[in-house]
Amino acid sequence: MELENANLSFEREKDQTIYYNGIDVGTRRADFIVENEIIVEIKALISLENVHLAQAKNYLVAYDKAIGLLLNFGSTSLVIKKVFNNHPVKS
Repeated sequence: MELENANLSFEREKDQTIYYNGIDVGTRRADFIVENEIIVEIKALISLENVHLAQAKNYLVAYDKAIGLLLNFGSTSLVIKKVFNNHPVKS
């Protein structure tokens, strides 16, 4: 609702095909893609671990986006981590 209130375009749980050596090996699903540029991954955990950051970075590569946000609502206060893909292809 907040994305709509801010007049931001977004897609929710958008599937992305994953390829390995040109072969379709499955799909991933990001929680949100905002303004067709930013991947937003939502968690509700006591604490974030490296595996969660790795997952967010993996989504950036899979979706070919440069910036992502990892939001955790499960700890005593909101935790926001900004993640980067330093080599987006943007074909």
